[in-house]
Amino acid sequence: MADFIERLLEPRPQRDEERSASRRRWMRSAPASVGWIVTGLIVAIYLVTGIYTIGPSEVGLVKRFGRYVSTAEPGLHYHLPSPIESVKRVNILQVRNEEIGFRTLSPAPNPRYQTIEAEALMLTGDGNIAHVEMVVQYRVKDASLYAFNLIDSSAIVKQAAEAVLRELVATKTLDETLTKQRDLIGVDSRVALQELLDTYNSGILITNIQLQDVNPPDEVLAAFDDVNSARQDKEKLINEADRYAQDIVPRARGQAQEIANQAEAYKQSRIKGAEGDVARFLEVLAKYELGEEVTRARLYIEAMEEILPGMEKTILPAGNDGILKLLDLDGTGGGDQ
Repeated sequence: MADFIERLLEPRPQRDEERSASRRRWMRSAPASVGWIVTGLIVAIYLVTGIYTIGPSEVGLVKRFGRYVSTAEPGLHYHLPSPIESVKRVNILQVRNEEIGFRTLSPAPNPRYQTIEAEALMLTGDGNIAHVEMVVQYRVKDASLYAFNLIDSSAIVKQAAEAVLRELVATKTLDETLTKQRDLIGVDSRVALQELLDTYNSGILITNIQLQDVNPPDEVLAAFDDVNSARQDKEKLINEADRYAQDIVPRARGQAQEIANQAEAYKQSRIKGAEGDVARFLEVLAKYELGEEVTRARLYIEAMEEILPGMEKTILPAGNDGILKLLDLDGTGGGDQ
């Protein structure tokens, strides 16, 4: 306290001189302090640049001095600032499209398309030309392979899909390509394209392939429409014939079964009749064996009654003893005369 009072009692010029000296000392030490502060801020900003965020549909591929070292999942992360480490983001949920044979100029609701003839025209197995357009949909299944093995994924998928499609179309006829084998070509294209991309270690998964437009070239489109119309008429007539057959065949089968049943009944009737005749014959045979002459005479008489019905019949027995003997078969007379 005494020192403070003593300084207050000092002359004013002396105090001003001390202030100036103190100010000069601070100014000489200030540049070094400011330099350290600026350096600290720069270092802090540099370190902060290592903070990054990965979106919900992405993964982050961390590279250290250009070499892949780890994969970061969605969320907030940190890596050593560049150029020590860097991050390459890859969207693994996005479905990408590649168009073969055409290009979409404007999307819906008023879509416009441009045909690429060089891609769309393909040679079929029977030497004809087909116009085939296809859409390939794919996504990333292995982010590291997709990011580091491919330079242009779009070009790889497009060229591979076109090659696979041309190879499959070349194994089919034009008629098969346009009609009954069309869906099969799409299925086989997906399998073959996936196998081809796997051999490239592309990290791509083919999710869908759609054949958009499969037609003959415009030059022969009218003729092909006529062929299609004829084919449809043929199918119509075949269907009508099938319906008629389904109606008439069961009835014919029923009639055939009825005739077969009648024939079987007639067969059984004839068999039973023949068995009855055999039984009667055996019965007559037994009586005949007991009395051959009597039986023969009776059979002869019965036969004559059947042959000459409604007539008066007289039987003269064999023998020539001078006596005329008569047998009245109609009951008009009796005995021998």
